[in-house]
Amino acid sequence: MCTVCGCGSGELRINGQALPMRSAAKPRTTAATRAWRALDAQAVRRDSATPAAAPGHLHFGQGPAHAHAPGLSQTEMVRIEQDILGKNNAFAAANRKLLAERGVFALNLVSSPGSGKTTLLVETIRRLAGRVPVAVIEGDQQTEFDAERIRATGAPALQINTGKGCHLDAHMVGRALHELPLPERGLLLIENVGNLVCPAAFDLGEAHKVVILSVTEGEDKPLKYPDMFAAADLMLLSKVDLLPHLSFDAERAIDYARRVNPTLQVMRCSAISGAGFDDWLGWIEAGVAKTARNGDGDANR
Repeated sequence: MCTVCGCGSGELRINGQALPMRSAAKPRTTAATRAWRALDAQAVRRDSATPAAAPGHLHFGQGPAHAHAPGLSQTEMVRIEQDILGKNNAFAAANRKLLAERGVFALNLVSSPGSGKTTLLVETIRRLAGRVPVAVIEGDQQTEFDAERIRATGAPALQINTGKGCHLDAHMVGRALHELPLPERGLLLIENVGNLVCPAAFDLGEAHKVVILSVTEGEDKPLKYPDMFAAADLMLLSKVDLLPHLSFDAERAIDYARRVNPTLQVMRCSAISGAGFDDWLGWIEAGVAKTARNGDGDANR
């Protein structure tokens, strides 16, 4: 389970078929992509569930675990999270090795629900047709709707349903990699479950996390959910065709995101108008070419 929200105990389904969750591997490796924060057991000083309090404000995220779970101490939460992420990182390393062997450039797309991830993927696949082979792994708690939309483009897609889980993990993706025809020397898009919290922590074996923030959300999302924006290498500011009709301040949103992650790349785009797609597709094709050229998976780190 995730110690932050207790998710991950639901039934795992791939393309509608229930799958048993096997035991995780024991070896631990250092994650290649950045987790939301590295927890250091030596830094555990305080083991209290008492929130920091000020008038009108309770903060449950200031202990060593930076989270709260009823009945668990901060030390217990740190230990559980380190154990879960350590096992996940071992699966992620295996995924990364497999992707490198096939020369596949993999992106983990993360956002809150309703940001337009699937619409953006459909348009990306349509524009890359004949240029880059693409396959997609879709993550949702229930339904196969998004995978069906991707398959309608002609690209192979595999749906993972996580049940109560609010994110994909490397074990799930590893199972999917053996079910899905991988696009050798091509692109694998992994659309994570809509959630700006837990997916930040889980390395799936991807080359980059790409966070999508739509202009129909608040500009302050990067400050409210900083771990996701810290973990990402690229932010797509999407639905920019709607800006004339909204009070959304794009410059402020970008400023907030770079306060969290000063090296974050930002592209503005719209799947409807096509704005920004030349830059987005150019960034993808450069990653695909680098992965294929290296052959040893350097682009997948």
